[in-house]
Amino acid sequence: MSAEGFLEGRRLQMARGVLLQCIMGGYPPARFYGSDDGDLALVADPQQIHRLPWSHPPRALAICDADELSGESSPLSTRGQLKAVIARYAALGLAPVVATELEFFVFAPNPDPAQPFLPPVGLDGRREDGQAAFSISSNNGLRPFFAEVYECMAALGLPRDTFMHEMGVSQFEINLLHGDALLLADQTFLFKHLLKEVALKHGLTVVCMAKPLARTPGSSMHIHQSVVELDSGRNVFSDEAGEPTATFRHFIGGQQAGMADFTALFAPNVNSYHRLCHPFASPNNACWSHDNRSAGLRIPASPPVARRVENRLPGADANPYLAIAASLAAGLHGIENRLEPGDAIQGEFEVPDNLSLPCTLHAALERLKRSHLAKELFGTEFIEGYIASKTLELTSFFDEITPWERRVLAAQA
Repeated sequence: MSAEGFLEGRRLQMARGVLLQCIMGGYPPARFYGSDDGDLALVADPQQIHRLPWSHPPRALAICDADELSGESSPLSTRGQLKAVIARYAALGLAPVVATELEFFVFAPNPDPAQPFLPPVGLDGRREDGQAAFSISSNNGLRPFFAEVYECMAALGLPRDTFMHEMGVSQFEINLLHGDALLLADQTFLFKHLLKEVALKHGLTVVCMAKPLARTPGSSMHIHQSVVELDSGRNVFSDEAGEPTATFRHFIGGQQAGMADFTALFAPNVNSYHRLCHPFASPNNACWSHDNRSAGLRIPASPPVARRVENRLPGADANPYLAIAASLAAGLHGIENRLEPGDAIQGEFEVPDNLSLPCTLHAALERLKRSHLAKELFGTEFIEGYIASKTLELTSFFDEITPWERRVLAAQA
């Protein structure tokens, strides 16, 4: 929209079906979004209108709510779903507090998708070979790129906590500061957009796939969650003596109850399960533990005021609004129904059958399809529409034959 039209308050409308558009560009049958495919209104959040500092000539971006023309939030909107979850906490006098950790890869341009991604050529004329995990070296030549990323984050009001080189080849992680759940979802969305735009300016490609390289760790979007009282700001996961509360246990119990049903919301793509099939630091289970990275639900070492639950299942490819909404909704379900978690696990362990998670997109969608809890928390229209869109994507994947199949299976009898 032109700046003039936006400042005049001109209403921007969009076909309802766009909210269910699949990643290849197609749509499920119209019955999933209304046979008329009528319009929604895109209503800008006044707190989320940003001048894009990397853009010349100037452009701006406004994060919008997708509302029905009658005024209520569209049930197909993932941002609207998150706002509804936050409202359910508020009705109990509570507010969720969230922080996200986003991992991503920085690669050289990849004009031929049949070829694997490669790291950029470094200042020493070589490509990184994977020996730079947690290193402070800058021979990868990415310092100018990251300098502009930091400048743009500051201009957009995105406070950052820590930044590091992760375990993968040319893989990095940035932690956003904890805060209001909707704000953190907005910030995570903005940060991913910023990364990709600034990378293009520097002749680079940023990839937020869950598993872009074989035999290399994948990229997660861990979600740290706590809950505070609205009036006092007190963390309800700790009592006055600094001990864990019943609310803390119930939140974990709800997370465990919902993780298998919600796996397709945390791991939304075929590629997501490449990350989860090698579970080191990418645990595909609903076990919980004190500071054990093999558990899907980890309780980081922290003082009582910062006691929190880390959901380690979501990948970097997850929709931040939907992933945060699903995780918080599961926790609230546990609080409201006083669900008790299983025993905490420590050290090496085998995952019990009742805490294992779907390991393919097909299995995850079948589990979501059978989930009464998902339809109760997010509505039948949203869940059925989401499954329809993701089924289109899965069908498209199965329409192609991979190099592995040609290489390994062609010579078989």
